[in-house]
Parts: sequence; structure tokens; C-alpha cells
Amino acid sequence: MRYSIIADAYEKIEATTKRLEMTELLADLLKRTPKEIIDKVVYLSQGKIYPDYVGIELGVAEKLAIRAIAASSGRREGEVEELYRRVGDLGKATEALLERRSQSTLFREALTVEDVYDAFDKISRSTGPGSVDSKIRLLTKLLNNASPKEGKYIVRTALGKLRLGIADMTILDALSVAFAGTKELREEIERAYNLSSDLGYVAKRVAEEGLEGIKRFGIMLGRPIRPMLAERLSSPSEILEKLGGRGSAEYKYDGLRVQAHISGDSILLFSRRLENITGQFPDVVSHLREAVESNGAVLEGECVGVDPNTGEMLPFQMISQRRGRKYMVEEMAEEIPVIFFAFDALYAGRDLTREPYPVRRRELEGIVRETDFVKIAERKIVEDPDELEAYFEHAISLGCEGLVVKSLQDNSIYQAGARGWLWIKYKRSYKAEAIDTFDLVPVGAFMGRGKRAGTYGALLMAAYNDEEDVFETICKLGSGFTDEDLKSLPERMWPYIINHKHPRVKSQIEPDIWLVPSLVMEIAADEISLSPLHTCSKDSVRKGSGFALRFPRFTGNWRADKSPEDATTSREVAEMYRNQLKRISE
Repeated sequence: MRYSIIADAYEKIEATTKRLEMTELLADLLKRTPKEIIDKVVYLSQGKIYPDYVGIELGVAEKLAIRAIAASSGRREGEVEELYRRVGDLGKATEALLERRSQSTLFREALTVEDVYDAFDKISRSTGPGSVDSKIRLLTKLLNNASPKEGKYIVRTALGKLRLGIADMTILDALSVAFAGTKELREEIERAYNLSSDLGYVAKRVAEEGLEGIKRFGIMLGRPIRPMLAERLSSPSEILEKLGGRGSAEYKYDGLRVQAHISGDSILLFSRRLENITGQFPDVVSHLREAVESNGAVLEGECVGVDPNTGEMLPFQMISQRRGRKYMVEEMAEEIPVIFFAFDALYAGRDLTREPYPVRRRELEGIVRETDFVKIAERKIVEDPDELEAYFEHAISLGCEGLVVKSLQDNSIYQAGARGWLWIKYKRSYKAEAIDTFDLVPVGAFMGRGKRAGTYGALLMAAYNDEEDVFETICKLGSGFTDEDLKSLPERMWPYIINHKHPRVKSQIEPDIWLVPSLVMEIAADEISLSPLHTCSKDSVRKGSGFALRFPRFTGNWRADKSPEDATTSREVAEMYRNQLKRISE
């Protein structure tokens, strides 16, 4: 399959601001793709070459790409950098330079998808002495054979800045449309994705085996399951009402959520964002090997740091020091030992995700033999709001964040990749008089004036509508920034700038600069109000009005641990607004 087919499709997708049109264009591309390489086309369309959990990234720096572009176009590196500064997009700069390159292109070989993918694969695996020169040679060879349009997308992909706006949910829709003609397959395809976290693999299964292959899809040890997420409430009575009057109140530990895949002596650990963190926690691997009596299991738990002298639980900030470490791992394990508190079993020789919570809990208790470093999360069955409140206070006194109250009903399955009312968080911060903080996504920026001239004066922030897979505006954010924050904003946002509203953004406000929804920021506010300008949960309370935050301010916390789809949802905002009204009436 020629890479030009992909480049043509990308150009059309990039030009549209309509979500449905984007899905149709992507579905058409997938229909034209041979099933043998459909996984590669899906990965490339995600701007990657492997699913995230594999941990292999392209790792091409801008300076390295500029050297390859200069070599291919016959220009000096300084000329490439100057054009890049003018157009603001190295992909577009590449396209312009390749259109007027001096050397002959008569003997250019037509690039195939396999050529591009294989070159990227080699680039990503090139390490050690000579790796920089090797990467430049590989990228230069691609650009030598690329048309200007192909060159634009090759460079963007190499830099990890494809900017198409294609989200995982868009690909799921497109796969259903491509292979079923409608979105009727969407639910089954999404379940397969939630169980494997690998869209390329799912695409290949549906292309080769159709609906039956997807229906047979099951959990595979070593492929992380997308985590189930909880809603949140601030009242014990409301929590129990949502759960049918009775729930399992489980300690909400202040740690790192981890999914452990155990297969004989092989144990893999994945973070909430599905990163393979096995090498960072060799002690946890060793302790799980000792405590779990099963040849095949997938457990979810919270890794919590403890004080080696007192045994008291440490806050998340302490265990986060162990994240991302490649060196002195053993020393850090001694300095900050970790207890794994198991709270769910997703697999124990069979798929448990469709079993109700009480069944999963029994399975968990049956395969985990508690030790000093592996324990089962504390819990209590509660039916009375006062009892729930007392247990909450007890959890807080032990250093927990609060509770997660779980449904005990027959429908309490594990909703992989979803957020729902089967789990409800009840945390210390929700008890404060001031309104809770929000995790929001910047989708636009406004140029600064006066003292903020030369940087951004404010950001347009959005909540995530998980039902429609779109981002809905909720406030303009201009407060809470330090001078250093303001100075760094343009550089931080630079990789995400696009020249039109992103197809997954719903906004009635036109910022000076549009951004691809990519980052998550923690925002505090005084209250939630109704607004005719913002689109968050629009029309849910009053026709023509959405929700807005009054006096929003940045807390200084960039939520690097969260993807945009993990941001505060529009439904959560609506629920918080209703709770706010109750507090006012009381």
C-alpha cells in the first residue's frame, strides 16, 4: 500500500472541523487498507508505531529532524530553522522545502506504508553510540523518496506531532463503519480495545475475523486492561442512594494505581496510564510472586509508600519519586518501601470483568495470601450514612485519601475503560467548604496584553464529555499563574497549536489560538454558575445555558498522570452543580 494514500487521507482529515466527516474519511482509509497491515495504519494514524504499554517511542528531536530535512532538501540547517520559525510547523516547513529541493527526484522510489513503518521502527530501536547518525540516515532516506505532502506527515509523525485530531474513540467508530457499514459494531470493538489497550491489534482482528472474532475477544496476560473509573459525591446519603442503599466502602489509598499481570514467574506492572513500570518496582514484583497463588491472574491495586521506621503510610508525592527511575532503583526501594493493596481481580484463570463485584472480591481473597508487603484493601459493608461517615473519618485518620464505595448489586461488573456510578469516590477534598478542584483541558489560548504582552493572557479550558467524546468549554483561565508559568506557557502549548477548532472541541468562544486537547491542569474555583457562553453540559439545566466556573485559578499542578480523557467530566460538573444548590438551600 502506497504511503501517498495515507498522506492524502490525512490531508483531508486535517482540513475538516466536522467529527462525522473525520470518521467517514478514516473509515474510507481503513476500507482501502490491506488487512495484513491495518494494524500499522492504525498505529501511524495514532501518531505512534506501537501501543503505549510497549513503551517504544520514536524519540526524534527537532534538531535531529532539521538535520535530516536539510540533507534531503539540499538546504542549510539555518534555512530550515528560519522557515520553521516563520510557519510554526516543521511538517509544513518540510513540505515547502521539498517542493523546491534542488536535487533531481526522477529516481525517487514510491514509498509504501511498510517502508515508512519499518524505518520508524528502526529509528525507535536505535540506541547507543552512533544512534543519532543512524536515525538521521533513516529519516533522510525516507524524505529523499517522499513527495512534499508525504514529507510533511513523515516529519510530524517522527516528532510525535501529527495534529490530525484522531482520538481512540474516532478510530473505534471508523472501524465499525468500515467493517459493518454502520456503528453497530462499535460496542463490541470498544470492549475488545478496553480489554487489550491495543487498537492496532483490535483492527487486525476485526479485519481478519469480523464480528465473530471480536465477540470471542478475551483478556490476554501482558496486555493491560483499560482501568475502570469512579464518579464522585460529597454526601454519604447521596452515595448510598446511588448504590441502592448499600455499598462496600473501601479505603482510597493515597498511592499509585497499578495493574499487575501475573503468569507463572512472569509479572508485569502497568500504571493507570498503561505504562509498563515493572522495572521501577522490582520489590513489588518480588512480593507479588510470593503472595499470589495463581499461575494466571490480573490484579488491580494501589502501591503505597510506607515509612520504614514507623510503618505509617506516606503521601503520593513520596512514591512518585520512584516513577521514571532507571538508576538507583534498589536504593529507592529500601528508602521508600511499598505495600501493594489489592482491591480487584480482573482475571483468575478466567475473565472476571463481567462478574459482579462481590464475586471478584471473593476471587481476590482466594488467590492473595497477605504478607507484610501485599495486602487486600480494607473495606466495610455499609447501609447507614452515619456509619459511612464514621468509616470515612477512620480511613482519613490512617492516612488514606478517603473511600471508594462500590456497588454490591448484580450489575456491578468491571466497566473497563469507563466511568460510572458503580464506584463512587468519597474523598477528603470533597468535604471542604469551598468547591472541589477540577482537572480541565486547555483547548485554546488568548494573547496577553499589557504586562502579559508576548505571552498568553488566558487559556480556554474544557471539561470532557465522555458520552460524546468531546471537550466542552467551562471557563477562561487567567489567574493562579506564576511569572514563570506565564513565561513558559507559549513553549508548553506550542506542540498542540492548530489553525482551526479541533473537531472534538465544542466551543462558542473563539480564542486567538486553537489547541489540540492534550494537557490536563488542576483548577480551583469559587462556584459553578450557568452561562450562555460555555458549552459544558449545555441545556441540561436551562435551555441555551451551559456551566461555567466563577473565579477559576490554576493550582500550579499539571496533571501529567492524566490523559485528556481522564479530565473532569461534564456529568461530574452537573452533579457538583446540583450538590452546590443543595448546600445553598441548606
